[in-house]
Amino acid sequence: MSQHDRYISPFSTRYASDEMQYIFSDDNKFRTWRRLWVALARAEMNQGLDNITPAMVAELEAHVDDINYEVAAAREKLVRHDVMSHVYAYGQQCPQAAGIIHLGATSCYVGDNTDIIVMRQGLELVRKKLVGVLAKLARFAQEYKDMPCMAYTHGQPAQPTTVGKRATLWANELVMDLGEIEHRLATLQLRGVKGTTGTQASFMELFKGDADKIRAVDASIAQEMGFDPAAVIPVSGQTYSRKVDAFILNALAGIGQSCMKFATDLRLLANFKEMEEPFEKNQIGSSAMPYKRNPMRCERICALARYLMADVLNPSFTAGTQWFERTLDDSANKRVAMAEGFLAADAILNIMLNVTDGLVVYPKVVRSRLMAELPFMASENIMMQAVEKGGNRQELHERLRQHAIAAGKLVKEEGLPNDMVERIAADPAFGLTREEIEAGLVPENFVGRAPQQVEEFIQNVLKPIFDRCPEALGQHAELSV
Repeated sequence: MSQHDRYISPFSTRYASDEMQYIFSDDNKFRTWRRLWVALARAEMNQGLDNITPAMVAELEAHVDDINYEVAAAREKLVRHDVMSHVYAYGQQCPQAAGIIHLGATSCYVGDNTDIIVMRQGLELVRKKLVGVLAKLARFAQEYKDMPCMAYTHGQPAQPTTVGKRATLWANELVMDLGEIEHRLATLQLRGVKGTTGTQASFMELFKGDADKIRAVDASIAQEMGFDPAAVIPVSGQTYSRKVDAFILNALAGIGQSCMKFATDLRLLANFKEMEEPFEKNQIGSSAMPYKRNPMRCERICALARYLMADVLNPSFTAGTQWFERTLDDSANKRVAMAEGFLAADAILNIMLNVTDGLVVYPKVVRSRLMAELPFMASENIMMQAVEKGGNRQELHERLRQHAIAAGKLVKEEGLPNDMVERIAADPAFGLTREEIEAGLVPENFVGRAPQQVEEFIQNVLKPIFDRCPEALGQHAELSV
């Protein structure tokens, strides 16, 4: 069979990066199994098991990476057990050590510990890409911190903000997501050696009831696998709690939420012709409409974000439906839900890196749309000008309300420009010329502290992140489609 006559996940062919795909690959999984078997044998030897020798450990180490997949696959057809098939295949390459591979362990020793290690690798890649996106948004926010634009509440024009200030709102939500990812990384614990139901009974037998040696084995394995020696779950059934998966996928789904909000905002701004995602020279927007510049990357972010947010239900149900010390109805769901959740988050961040690297702003459109609404926004300032010339505040307020309604009706029903300035200039109650009114319509005077807020956010929130993650800066992502 070829790749064209079977189903292949779009995450593999279109969306996810090579790095994330490798993290969840069989090769990474089974190499990690072997590293865990080496760590177990070494720890058991160091705690006094005389039947394990340095030569055996060295033999196991020599064959961590050259996995004989064909032997394992043939064996699994016979015994219908993936772990024992790989124990057998490893033993074929390591005849001296074959009898001590997996000693005292259950399948979850390699399965669950590997899942935790793989998820840690995935979280580290997600963290790196998140910081990369934040760096690009910081640069954009700094560049456009002073450019006034219309802000919207309820989807309707409100008081002005700046293009850069809006970008800090996108960035701030991603900072929150980064905090969740870093919390998951900081609190992630290895399963360690727990035996079939979590009691470590098999290890009590191996070490003649010496609990200190069992604790030392746990600490040794954790350290060899890159964890703090104390970062081993204190109690478990056969598996680590599946709530860990639910927590992690919730953190990933948070990224989906933030990126979907960013992408939705940008799609709306593209409709306003104020901003756009990058559009390549030879890119085709529509097969029927040559003029189209569709925001397809942001649309893809939204599509993948919906998938990721819905995926959260899988580990939640799995955690809630585990019986007693463990049931196997977690396995098939977990294999799909966790891997594809990470691949979805990775795919979203790849697009975010690409889009934020080339955001397009159309300053004249931004300003013209703002100026069309600014007379409404400036009503209070105009009223104050007129009061200074002797007008009655209450009477002027009512006349402004009537002028605003009439001008709004003209815009909406007649499709004509906002003529509120002309109406006020022609109203003797205000005593203001058109020039005097327009002199007060300076957008920069209506954005409050937005430029300073951008600078403070970059300096106080983003810069510390960039200082501790310099390797994450300057990333770029090329999309395959």
